[in-house]
Amino acid sequence: MTASSPTRVLIVEDHQVVADGLSALINDQGDMTVVGTAGSVSDSIVRATELMPDVVLMDFRLGDGTGADAGTAIRQVRPETKLIVLTREDSDAARFAALEAGASAFIHKSRAAQDVVEAIRVVAGGGSLFTPRAIATLLNKRREADSQFERLTPREKEVLRLMAEGTSSREIADKLGITYTTVRTHIRSLGSKLGVHSKLEAIVKARELALVE
Repeated sequence: MTASSPTRVLIVEDHQVVADGLSALINDQGDMTVVGTAGSVSDSIVRATELMPDVVLMDFRLGDGTGADAGTAIRQVRPETKLIVLTREDSDAARFAALEAGASAFIHKSRAAQDVVEAIRVVAGGGSLFTPRAIATLLNKRREADSQFERLTPREKEVLRLMAEGTSSREIADKLGITYTTVRTHIRSLGSKLGVHSKLEAIVKARELALVE
C-alpha cells in the first residue's frame, strides 16, 4: 500500500445500520476505503475472494457462525488479508478464538470511532493490537480451561451446559432421565472441580469451556 493506494476494507456485519455507519466513518478517511460489505460468514468468504481487501473488519457474532469462522476461511483463500474483530462480545473465549483465527486486533464496539480507524491503520501496516502479554494471558487461561474441561465427566459437562442455559435442577433430571438427587450430586461435583456455586457462575464457566455460546 502506498500513499496513492488507500487501504481496502471489507466490512462483515449483519446489522445494516452498523455496517452503514462504519462505511461512512472509513470512507471519510483519506487513506482507506470500503470496497464492500457482507452480512454472513459464507458471504464474507465470497466477497473477500472477489474484492481482495487488505483488511477485514468483522463482527464476532454472525447468523451462520462467528467472525473467527469467517476469519479462518478468509485467510485460507487470502492469507495476506489482515483481520480485525469489532464486537460487543467481551469474553476471553471470543478473544482466543479471534486470535486463533489470525486476527490482529479485537475491539469492543463501545470504543470510540477514532480507535477503530487507528486500529485499521496499525493492522494495515503490519502491526497488531494483541500485546505479547495479552497473548500469554489468553494462552494460560485457555490451558487452564482445557485442564478443567478434561476433569469433567461427560454427564457433568451436560449438567453444566443445561445449568448455564437456565434449566432448573428438576428439569435437568427430567431431560437426562436421572433422579433429582443425582443431579444435585453432579452439581456438587462441579462445584468442587470448577468452583461453580450458582447459575451465574455456571454460565461464565460454561462459556469459558465453550460448552455454550
